Amino acid sequence: MQATGPDLRSLYHEADAVRRKHVGDAVYLRGVIEFSNICRKSCSYCGINRTNKAVQRYRMKPEEIVLQCEKALEQGCTTVVLQSGEDLWFDCDRMCRIIRDIKSKYPLAITLSIGERPREELAEMRRAGADRYLLRFETSDPELFARLHPDDVLKERLACLENIRKAGFQPGSGFLIGLPWSNPEIIAHDIIFATKLRLDMIGCGPFIAHPDTPLADKPLLDDRELYFKTIAILRLLNPPAHIPATTAFDAMAPHSRDRLLTLGANVVMPNLTPMRYRKLYMLYPNKPCVDEDDSRCGECLKRRLAALNRSIGKNFGHGLSAGSALSGC
Repeated sequence: MQATGPDLRSLYHEADAVRRKHVGDAVYLRGVIEFSNICRKSCSYCGINRTNKAVQRYRMKPEEIVLQCEKALEQGCTTVVLQSGEDLWFDCDRMCRIIRDIKSKYPLAITLSIGERPREELAEMRRAGADRYLLRFETSDPELFARLHPDDVLKERLACLENIRKAGFQPGSGFLIGLPWSNPEIIAHDIIFATKLRLDMIGCGPFIAHPDTPLADKPLLDDRELYFKTIAILRLLNPPAHIPATTAFDAMAPHSRDRLLTLGANVVMPNLTPMRYRKLYMLYPNKPCVDEDDSRCGECLKRRLAALNRSIGKNFGHGLSAGSALSGC
């Protein structure tokens, strides 16, 4: 993690070459619909955790979620990511109805990012037609995980990840870079841990302190380059994985997502949440694109990709790794 100067440029060049060889130049657009900011968990880094009384809570109607998927097609997305806090009003039956409704109307892959669910529910949602499931482990250090998750256990999070794989989903996970009380050794272990999980998508972003959480005063890393090195190393160790340039990087520094696409990333995730809800889904402060409507956000991303000479992926972008439940689809 100490690469600097020519060594750092070489690292980034090699990561980009590995990306080009294994997943190509296409960038997949996966549109995110943040359909509820209600959450039962108290994760101390998250702006929508249940103890934050400053949050104005909302919950989209199921038909509203389905209708919003039309925006995904309009913006060139081949995947819609249904993301929420752990809101159990959206039980298994409701989620399955939403999934089936989307699949019956739109040619889209579906990624779920709705937290920990029981094994039987995961299997039901997979049978309903959902393709992928994203559940970040956040840190592989058990003591740090416990410190940040007062009502969760790392062992249970990892068991849920295993159930996601067994249910037939393409599994996605990842971690927060630069968590309080972390260090380069823990980040290196997180990278190795994510690699051992054989993930189809590895999603990582910088920890950015939210002012209404217990970690409000925790700063970004002094070594800002460590955030980018982490993504490059993940690409080198996981050649066939889909690695997004996550939106939080642009909150850390403008146009960081563009830079990530030059050192290994191959996915971007435009925000398709209806405008009236966007400012209410603040996992971290200074979130970009909350004031842009769907068309402006999509067109901006397309211009940025064109400037990088990167095309937009036209297929579903299913997982290519050996561990993928849908490898070869």
